[in-house]
Amino acid sequence: MSESTTPGLFGDDTTGPGYVVLARKYRPKTFEDLIGQEAMVRTIANSFSLGRIPHATMLTGVRGVGKTTTARLLARALNYKRGDIDHPSIELDPPGEHCQAIMESRHPDVFEMDAASRTGINDIREILDSVRYAPVMARFKIYIIDEVHMLSTQAFNGLLKTLEEPPPHVKFMFATTEIRKVPVTVLSRCQRFDLKRIDSERLATHLGNICAKEGVKVDADGLALIARAAEGSARDGLSLLDQALVQKPGESVTAADVREMLGLADRGRVLDLFEAISKGDSKTAINEARSQYDSGADPTLILRDLLDIGHEAARAQALGAEAKIIGGADWVARVRGLAASLSPAQLSRLWQMLLKALEEAGKAPDPIAAVEMAMVRLCAAQSLPPPEDAARMLRDGSSWSGAGATSSAPPAPNKDAPINAAPQTPARAEQPAAPKAALPETPFATFDEVMERIKFENDVELEVALDRLKVVRFAPQGELVYVASPDHPRDMVRRLKSFLEEHTPFEWTIRSTAESAAPVESLADKRRREHERELDELKKHPFVAEALKHFPSAEIAKVTKPVDESAQGGDVVPMPAAPNASQKPARKKEGQ
Repeated sequence: MSESTTPGLFGDDTTGPGYVVLARKYRPKTFEDLIGQEAMVRTIANSFSLGRIPHATMLTGVRGVGKTTTARLLARALNYKRGDIDHPSIELDPPGEHCQAIMESRHPDVFEMDAASRTGINDIREILDSVRYAPVMARFKIYIIDEVHMLSTQAFNGLLKTLEEPPPHVKFMFATTEIRKVPVTVLSRCQRFDLKRIDSERLATHLGNICAKEGVKVDADGLALIARAAEGSARDGLSLLDQALVQKPGESVTAADVREMLGLADRGRVLDLFEAISKGDSKTAINEARSQYDSGADPTLILRDLLDIGHEAARAQALGAEAKIIGGADWVARVRGLAASLSPAQLSRLWQMLLKALEEAGKAPDPIAAVEMAMVRLCAAQSLPPPEDAARMLRDGSSWSGAGATSSAPPAPNKDAPINAAPQTPARAEQPAAPKAALPETPFATFDEVMERIKFENDVELEVALDRLKVVRFAPQGELVYVASPDHPRDMVRRLKSFLEEHTPFEWTIRSTAESAAPVESLADKRRREHERELDELKKHPFVAEALKHFPSAEIAKVTKPVDESAQGGDVVPMPAAPNASQKPARKKEGQ
């Protein structure tokens, strides 16, 4: 590897025996080096040119996307001074008078504090005591607090007043990976920047450029694997690249080397596994999953790779030729073949089942056992009818044998069938066995029937969440449209979708809309309207009207209907002549 002959801008001495890891060696020196954060850089540049520089900045994002580095770059930009330039500037090349000291964390006017280790009010009090004094050398006194969400409640409270009205010479820079843990009282006093995850393709290109600078070679597929494993973090990607470069000193690092290092299965073998699942071949699927595990592949990563393939196939199916699939010609052809052989509903079902399997593998005492059980379920699901075929079977009265529908006569062509529906197979003679036993469960005809089933299964939490839901449209084949309301629980749609797909053979689409033109009532609204109607009718009863006339301040709280005992051989209980003031008429609903 090539070495620099002078100390780096960040104090990373690359000379001598000490090796500087790539994540430090290639830390961004200017705003232009911040890959994937163009929107933030543009906003900062505009604020500088307009003189609208905030006194507090909140930087949030996942690990390794450049939060602390951005804070240091901002500190340099605010205090930039070189020759005749004496004003804030995002043009940091060449470095200014204060740049070297700031990036080495030794400038007297730039204070860095790690809130993970200094969380108390006493640590914040040191800052509050020093903000009143003017900077020693630079234009601004800057406080950088990393992992700010870990400050205690007392520390946050102590910071609020100064944060709201700081002296003109003070700027605050906060960085956090847990923005939800930062009090809103602090967030409202800061200008917030969400640093984005770096796209895998762009990160792979960045890693390739660094390999070129270092004079080393890593296969393009290997760089793509590292970029995917980094999950949008530049620092993680550089750390993994550092690890990959020592796999074969002096030689080219291949994708196979990277896979072995990361514990990944061979990509082609994962595609073989997915194809076996799509054919319902449980024996091949289980043997292949176990073989990959024995070769060193992590069970959860096998499932993640299967999810990636399912996602690529779904994109290829939806976007057609416009879908960009990363890989060789053979890989692209096989993925597009999967997209052509499976329906959208089948791919969606495989995706959902793989997600469930991934969750189970993380909890299971033996993850590979969970993966093998998932293979059994996934392959068995391929013998079930796709949702669109299930709907056709319900309409035509046919049954499913695992390879196609059977009925007494060929089904009539359906003009309304979706273009991407699975092709209908030729009809065969009806089997003597009772075919109706193999039919999918009949879907709910109305939303009221859905609620009755929820009540029957005693899912009280879901019942309460849906009680005020205003349903605009309910299609038994898999669509529900409702009026959006801020009162709805966040997980209501997810839970309702899961319930419907568990009890029907369809994939459900549940979406919200604005208030419809025609008035829509929820179940709670209907009960309220019925209750008011019964109260109005009761008030017209001669005996009740007479009672209310004598007791004008009395109110009817409930209505209790007379019990009809004639069906049981008893006498009909007559309505009392008149209620007294201490015992108000009441109604008791059926089932209560």
